[in-house]
Amino acid sequence: MARVVLSSGNKHKISEIKSILRDFDLEVISKNDIGYKDFEVEEDGDTLEENSMKKAMELWKKTGDIVIADDTGLFVEYLDGEPGVYSARYAGEDATYDDNNKLLLQKLENVPADKRKAYFKTVVSIIDSEGASFSVEGICKGEIGFEPVGDNGFGYDPIFIVEGLDKTFAQLTDIEKNKYSHRGKAVRNLKNIIGEILK
Repeated sequence: MARVVLSSGNKHKISEIKSILRDFDLEVISKNDIGYKDFEVEEDGDTLEENSMKKAMELWKKTGDIVIADDTGLFVEYLDGEPGVYSARYAGEDATYDDNNKLLLQKLENVPADKRKAYFKTVVSIIDSEGASFSVEGICKGEIGFEPVGDNGFGYDPIFIVEGLDKTFAQLTDIEKNKYSHRGKAVRNLKNIIGEILK
Protein backbone atom coordinates (compact mmCIF):
# COMPACT_ATOMS: atom_id res chain seq x y z
CA MET A 1 0.00 0.00 0.00
CA ALA A 2 1.37 3.37 -1.03
CA ARG A 3 1.77 6.02 1.62
CA VAL A 4 0.60 9.60 1.14
CA VAL A 5 1.68 12.29 3.59
CA LEU A 6 -0.50 15.37 3.94
CA SER A 7 1.45 18.55 4.60
CA SER A 8 -1.06 19.70 7.17
CA GLY A 9 -1.79 19.33 10.85
CA ASN A 10 -5.33 20.68 10.44
CA LYS A 11 -7.62 17.82 11.52
CA HIS A 12 -10.55 19.22 9.52
CA LYS A 13 -8.55 19.31 6.28
CA ILE A 14 -7.10 15.86 6.92
CA SER A 15 -10.55 14.40 7.53
CA GLU A 16 -11.93 15.96 4.32
CA ILE A 17 -9.06 14.72 2.16
CA LYS A 18 -9.10 11.21 3.66
CA SER A 19 -12.82 10.97 3.01
CA ILE A 20 -12.43 11.91 -0.66
CA LEU A 21 -9.46 9.56 -1.23
CA ARG A 22 -11.03 6.55 0.47
CA ASP A 23 -11.55 4.81 -2.90
CA PHE A 24 -7.81 4.32 -3.30
CA ASP A 25 -5.66 1.67 -1.65
CA LEU A 26 -3.66 4.29 0.19
CA GLU A 27 -2.33 4.89 3.65
CA VAL A 28 -3.16 8.58 4.10
CA ILE A 29 -1.38 10.17 7.06
CA SER A 30 -0.55 13.68 8.20
CA LYS A 31 2.87 15.21 8.78
CA ASN A 32 2.12 15.01 12.52
CA ASP A 33 1.85 11.21 12.29
CA ILE A 34 5.48 10.93 11.17
CA GLY A 35 7.04 13.32 13.67
CA TYR A 36 6.86 16.59 11.74
CA LYS A 37 4.28 18.32 13.91
CA ASP A 38 6.48 21.40 14.25
CA PHE A 39 7.52 21.44 10.59
CA GLU A 40 6.19 24.69 9.15
CA VAL A 41 6.80 26.32 5.78
CA GLU A 42 6.61 30.08 5.41
CA GLU A 43 3.74 30.81 3.05
CA ASP A 44 5.32 33.81 1.37
CA GLY A 45 4.09 33.21 -2.17
CA ASP A 46 1.96 35.72 -4.04
CA THR A 47 -0.48 33.02 -5.13
CA LEU A 48 -2.16 29.94 -3.70
CA GLU A 49 -0.32 27.89 -6.33
CA GLU A 50 3.09 29.04 -5.09
CA ASN A 51 2.28 28.39 -1.44
CA SER A 52 0.76 24.99 -2.11
CA MET A 53 3.70 23.76 -4.20
CA LYS A 54 6.26 25.12 -1.73
CA LYS A 55 4.61 23.26 1.18
CA ALA A 56 4.52 20.03 -0.82
CA MET A 57 8.12 20.29 -2.04
CA GLU A 58 9.66 21.10 1.34
CA LEU A 59 7.98 18.11 2.99
CA TRP A 60 8.82 15.83 0.07
CA LYS A 61 12.51 16.71 0.51
CA LYS A 62 12.27 15.33 4.04
CA THR A 63 10.17 12.22 3.43
CA GLY A 64 10.47 11.09 -0.19
CA ASP A 65 6.88 9.86 0.06
CA ILE A 66 3.99 10.95 -2.12
CA VAL A 67 3.12 14.33 -0.59
CA ILE A 68 -0.06 16.37 -0.89
CA ALA A 69 -0.31 20.00 0.19
CA ASP A 70 -2.96 22.61 -0.35
CA ASP A 71 -3.54 26.29 0.05
CA THR A 72 -6.96 27.88 0.21
CA GLY A 73 -8.16 31.44 -0.04
CA LEU A 74 -11.44 33.28 0.24
CA PHE A 75 -11.82 36.03 -2.36
CA VAL A 76 -14.46 38.74 -1.80
CA GLU A 77 -15.26 40.82 -4.88
CA TYR A 78 -16.28 43.97 -2.99
CA LEU A 79 -12.90 43.96 -1.20
CA ASP A 80 -10.92 43.51 -4.43
CA GLY A 81 -10.15 39.88 -3.64
CA GLU A 82 -9.38 40.19 0.08
CA PRO A 83 -8.50 38.22 2.13
CA GLY A 84 -7.10 35.99 -0.67
CA VAL A 85 -3.73 34.43 0.10
CA TYR A 86 -3.88 36.02 3.56
CA SER A 87 -7.14 34.25 4.50
CA ALA A 88 -5.67 32.21 7.36
CA ARG A 89 -3.97 35.23 8.93
CA TYR A 90 -6.34 38.01 7.86
CA ALA A 91 -6.68 39.45 11.37
CA GLY A 92 -3.01 38.84 12.24
CA GLU A 93 -0.45 36.03 12.49
CA ASP A 94 -2.09 34.40 15.52
CA ALA A 95 -5.66 35.15 14.49
CA THR A 96 -8.40 32.66 15.37
CA TYR A 97 -11.15 31.69 12.93
CA ASP A 98 -13.46 33.93 14.94
CA ASP A 99 -11.07 36.89 14.66
CA ASN A 100 -10.92 36.52 10.87
CA ASN A 101 -14.69 36.24 10.53
CA LYS A 102 -15.29 39.30 12.70
CA LEU A 103 -12.84 41.39 10.68
CA LEU A 104 -14.39 40.35 7.37
CA LEU A 105 -17.93 41.06 8.57
CA GLN A 106 -16.74 44.41 9.91
CA LYS A 107 -15.28 45.35 6.52
CA LEU A 108 -18.56 44.41 4.86
CA GLU A 109 -20.76 46.23 7.35
CA ASN A 110 -23.69 47.94 5.58
CA VAL A 111 -22.71 46.35 2.24
CA PRO A 112 -25.92 45.01 0.63
CA ALA A 113 -26.45 41.32 -0.17
CA ASP A 114 -26.03 41.77 -3.93
CA LYS A 115 -22.51 43.13 -3.41
CA ARG A 116 -21.25 40.38 -1.10
CA LYS A 117 -20.25 37.90 -3.83
CA ALA A 118 -17.24 35.74 -2.99
CA TYR A 119 -15.57 32.49 -3.90
CA PHE A 120 -13.33 29.97 -2.22
CA LYS A 121 -10.40 28.57 -4.18
CA THR A 122 -8.22 25.64 -3.20
CA VAL A 123 -5.05 24.63 -5.00
CA VAL A 124 -3.80 21.13 -4.24
CA SER A 125 -0.25 20.15 -5.16
CA ILE A 126 1.05 16.60 -5.24
CA ILE A 127 4.60 15.35 -5.59
CA ASP A 128 5.14 11.69 -6.35
CA SER A 129 7.91 9.56 -4.88
CA GLU A 130 10.10 10.35 -7.92
CA GLY A 131 9.75 14.11 -7.42
CA ALA A 132 7.34 14.86 -10.29
CA SER A 133 4.89 17.61 -9.33
CA PHE A 134 1.31 18.41 -10.32
CA SER A 135 -1.31 20.96 -9.22
CA VAL A 136 -5.09 21.09 -9.51
CA GLU A 137 -7.68 23.55 -8.26
CA GLY A 138 -11.28 23.73 -7.13
CA ILE A 139 -13.59 26.73 -6.81
CA CYS A 140 -16.84 27.22 -4.92
CA LYS A 141 -18.89 30.36 -5.52
CA GLY A 142 -21.18 32.02 -3.01
CA GLU A 143 -21.56 35.13 -0.92
CA ILE A 144 -20.72 36.40 2.55
CA GLY A 145 -23.62 36.38 5.00
CA PHE A 146 -24.39 39.06 7.57
CA GLU A 147 -23.68 36.88 10.61
CA PRO A 148 -22.25 33.44 11.42
CA VAL A 149 -24.75 30.58 10.96
CA GLY A 150 -24.17 26.87 11.66
CA ASP A 151 -21.93 24.80 13.91
CA ASN A 152 -20.07 22.51 11.50
CA GLY A 153 -16.87 23.17 9.59
CA PHE A 154 -14.12 25.66 10.34
CA GLY A 155 -12.57 28.90 9.13
CA TYR A 156 -14.98 31.10 7.21
CA ASP A 157 -17.58 28.31 6.89
CA PRO A 158 -20.18 29.98 9.17
CA ILE A 159 -20.32 33.15 7.05
CA PHE A 160 -19.92 31.70 3.53
CA ILE A 161 -23.29 30.99 1.89
CA VAL A 162 -22.90 28.41 -0.89
CA GLU A 163 -24.32 29.45 -4.26
CA GLY A 164 -27.60 27.69 -4.99
CA LEU A 165 -28.01 26.23 -1.50
CA ASP A 166 -28.92 29.23 0.65
CA LYS A 167 -26.92 27.58 3.44
CA THR A 168 -23.50 28.26 4.88
CA PHE A 169 -20.81 25.57 4.80
CA ALA A 170 -21.23 25.38 8.57
CA GLN A 171 -24.85 24.24 8.08
CA LEU A 172 -23.87 21.30 5.85
CA THR A 173 -22.93 17.78 6.89
CA ASP A 174 -19.38 16.67 6.12
CA ILE A 175 -20.65 14.60 3.18
CA GLU A 176 -22.59 17.57 1.77
CA LYS A 177 -19.62 19.85 2.21
CA ASN A 178 -17.29 17.47 0.37
CA LYS A 179 -19.75 17.47 -2.54
CA TYR A 180 -19.82 21.25 -2.95
CA SER A 181 -16.61 22.53 -1.43
CA HIS A 182 -13.61 23.99 -3.20
CA ARG A 183 -11.34 21.47 -1.47
CA GLY A 184 -13.62 18.60 -2.39
CA LYS A 185 -13.57 19.64 -6.04
CA ALA A 186 -9.78 20.08 -6.05
CA VAL A 187 -9.14 16.69 -4.46
CA ARG A 188 -11.56 15.00 -6.87
CA ASN A 189 -9.62 16.66 -9.70
CA LEU A 190 -6.53 15.08 -8.16
CA LYS A 191 -7.95 11.56 -8.43
CA ASN A 192 -6.86 11.07 -12.04
CA ILE A 193 -3.31 12.10 -11.20
CA ILE A 194 -3.19 9.75 -8.22
CA GLY A 195 -4.53 6.97 -10.41
CA GLU A 196 -1.62 7.49 -12.80
CA ILE A 197 0.94 7.68 -9.99
CA LEU A 198 -0.26 4.39 -8.51
CA LYS A 199 -0.11 2.46 -11.82
